[in-house]
Amino acid sequence: MTAARALALGGAAPDLGAPDLAAADLAHAVTTLGALGAEAQAWDELTARAGDAHPYYGRHVMRAHAESGLASPDLPVLVVRSGRGLEALLPFRMSYDICGLGRPLALPFVSPFVTATAPLVAAGPERPAVLAALVAGLRAASGGRPWRWPLLAVEAPLGRDLCAALDAAGWARGEVGRFARPVLDRRADHAAFLDGHPHRGRLKDLRRRQRRLAEAGAVTYASATGGAALAGAVEGFFALEGSGWKGEAGSAMACRPAHAAFARAVFGTAPGPVRVRADTLSLDGRALAISLALISGGTAYLLKTAYDEAARSLAPGLLLEAEIVRALHDDAFAGRLDSATMGDSPLESLYREHEAVAEIVAVPGEVRRLISLERRLRLARLEAEARSEAKRLLRRRSGGGARGIGP
Repeated sequence: MTAARALALGGAAPDLGAPDLAAADLAHAVTTLGALGAEAQAWDELTARAGDAHPYYGRHVMRAHAESGLASPDLPVLVVRSGRGLEALLPFRMSYDICGLGRPLALPFVSPFVTATAPLVAAGPERPAVLAALVAGLRAASGGRPWRWPLLAVEAPLGRDLCAALDAAGWARGEVGRFARPVLDRRADHAAFLDGHPHRGRLKDLRRRQRRLAEAGAVTYASATGGAALAGAVEGFFALEGSGWKGEAGSAMACRPAHAAFARAVFGTAPGPVRVRADTLSLDGRALAISLALISGGTAYLLKTAYDEAARSLAPGLLLEAEIVRALHDDAFAGRLDSATMGDSPLESLYREHEAVAEIVAVPGEVRRLISLERRLRLARLEAEARSEAKRLLRRRSGGGARGIGP
């Protein structure tokens, strides 16, 4: 069965009148991405019932990973079920890792387009029982081996609840590291967002750059959520990103067929609880910056931004982000913006809130004696520091900003 056929389209609204769950009603199991695709309606219902969940493990995005070859139909997925359907799921893989000292451990599924890894878990009073079943499933799915868990929002409600469930089950856990990701909660209006903003200097600088851009020609801002306009914005993104340093380095999405196929699949029109959006800032009809976003659970995740590097001095990426903030308040297309950044973002001076994102190592109690948690953490931190230094040197050589936003 092909990945595209296995992950069929479909979906329906959740049953808000579903009965309460008891712990005895819950069971965990491991299936595959291809098999789960045959449960399109149940998968979409879980995504909708998860409420505050990110979109990356929803059917729409995982299907795009499969269709582009970034995920195999055989990818294992841990699920928790009840009589009413799916209650939780987590795609994962087994891998050899430095903090496993030659032994395999488990990791949530990640790709260049996954910026959060909390499991999909149905919201509601039953969530603690569902998480307890999920944690039991984590132990069984890994064969009692540790988990190395990146990109977990540990202070968000679901992240806290997951960590509490691990603690209650006797797991040992520790943080490899964390960073503060800029997020923005919508205010009553844009004026309320500006009122008392802690970075007045940044706002003043943006207004100056907006005036300079307006002096150069006709400036327009447009958004697209489907059809030819959205498809055109995606192709425009490819061209814009490919014209800069990423194109020269061969790391632009258009340079990697699987990445381009993923973008075309995920930003294609499809039914389901995950919505898509593209925002474009143009000068005299020529795109200067394009942002691609996924919207789920009331949050818009600003997945990728590309900008015209010839106009770098005007910070077109940041000017576009400022327009998206204005549109958030004027159009209320979401309740929150998630920058989807990986640290050191220019958006720290534009957005007014932050979310703690951590990498944790979690070890079931019975395997702590083999290798201490502290030793695993030390090894993982050394690896993370080396990787961070390599990325810093690459950014310095390329002159690229975080997420392609610019200065």
